[in-house]
Amino acid sequence: MSLACSRSLFFTLFVACALVLGVSYYLEYAVGLKPCGLCLLQRLCLALLTGVCLTASVHGPGRLGSFLYWVLCLACSLAGTVTAWRQVLLQSDPTHQLSTCVPDLTELFASAPWTCVVQLLFKDSVDCSQIAWTLFDLSIPEWSLLFFVALMILGVFQLLRLVRISLQRPLGGDSSHRPLVGD
Repeated sequence: MSLACSRSLFFTLFVACALVLGVSYYLEYAVGLKPCGLCLLQRLCLALLTGVCLTASVHGPGRLGSFLYWVLCLACSLAGTVTAWRQVLLQSDPTHQLSTCVPDLTELFASAPWTCVVQLLFKDSVDCSQIAWTLFDLSIPEWSLLFFVALMILGVFQLLRLVRISLQRPLGGDSSHRPLVGD
């Protein structure tokens, strides 16, 4: 993988993630939609993904560095996919008995460890099951799910591509083929 190719791809992903992050802030502050806990977790995954892509585009990694950055991108995308999928499931099942509203997140983080807060957010919540806004008949978590799945597919493709390249050529730059007698 050439340096320009990896840098330009990571920079393109950074721009895409930054645009999606900007849209989420626009919907919160300009339109007035209040994000639920799962929305905030998705935004955190997106912010981490944006930071990884920016760091990778500035760094311009080699083959091993690209592999590590793609693993980080895949991990952030997977976490965002799981969070968005859970919220889509909550929104698509209106007959399911939902628990009471989750208390304010700042109070939760102040009083409980973050693992307990995340587990509480993944349980049924009235806040996360409401559909407040749609575009082309898809809610915000469904759009988020599509974005994270697309990034997961890209990450898996790039990781498989890097593995294939590394099997063809070793890291040291030496040829993986034995020299011929006439060489």
